[in-house]
Amino acid sequence: MYLLQIVALLGFLALGYGAAIPTGLEPQSPLDGRIVGGVAASIENHPWMVSVQTSGSHHCGGSIISNTIVVTAAHCLESPITASVLRIRAGSNRRSYGGVLVQVAAFKAHEGYKTASKVNDIAVLRLQSSLTFGSTIKAIALATVSPANGAAATVTGWGKIAYNSYTSTSTLNYIDTRIVSRSQCGSSSYSYGSRIRESMICAAIANKDSCNGDSGGPLVSGGQLVGVVSWGVECAAAKYPGVYADVAELRTWILQAQKTV
Repeated sequence: MYLLQIVALLGFLALGYGAAIPTGLEPQSPLDGRIVGGVAASIENHPWMVSVQTSGSHHCGGSIISNTIVVTAAHCLESPITASVLRIRAGSNRRSYGGVLVQVAAFKAHEGYKTASKVNDIAVLRLQSSLTFGSTIKAIALATVSPANGAAATVTGWGKIAYNSYTSTSTLNYIDTRIVSRSQCGSSSYSYGSRIRESMICAAIANKDSCNGDSGGPLVSGGQLVGVVSWGVECAAAKYPGVYADVAELRTWILQAQKTV
């Protein structure tokens, strides 16, 4: 995925063998980090949103759930990532400046996370110092129940604004979307089939989607964190909703992990 030609080849091979292309695995690549079809977002309206950064560059999204804990995707933390290269930027709708930068002290990915299937694609980061809450930095509650099929939801993220485009933005973008329940996402209405597992939930709306580099960011419905951007085939592709780690299904693990990370 380091070059456009390689991305295209991988996409062809993945589709040919029935495999979905996970989003966000190469956040530094030419296709990283866009909300497709999004518009500029105010951090005051999404104060739980953070940029997870490696060596000073935006890497993935994340969500504040306490003044010392951020939730993100497990695939954002695969080797060779170490805590020493991780920081989060909170309190800014710009990924490169503003707000506060905080060093990550440690992280923990779900023990049941699988790279190939993206099952249990959830992780927590423990910050080295506590965040000070205010109008631009706040925690978001974890969902206790997965939202119903068709429920309104919002996704936020940074970067490219269209699939296969070099046009990018450093300003936080958002889209309004709709929940596609696990049973619906794995049904014949869509093309994922059995690849949708118990730890996943989906969201879709025409011509809008999360995409590479938005990984780890929040899917929010009813004022609660209901999903974490995980994977999908291309972005905003017909019959392929965006796939998210289902926070309600993984809530018990998150609550336990934040005590031990």
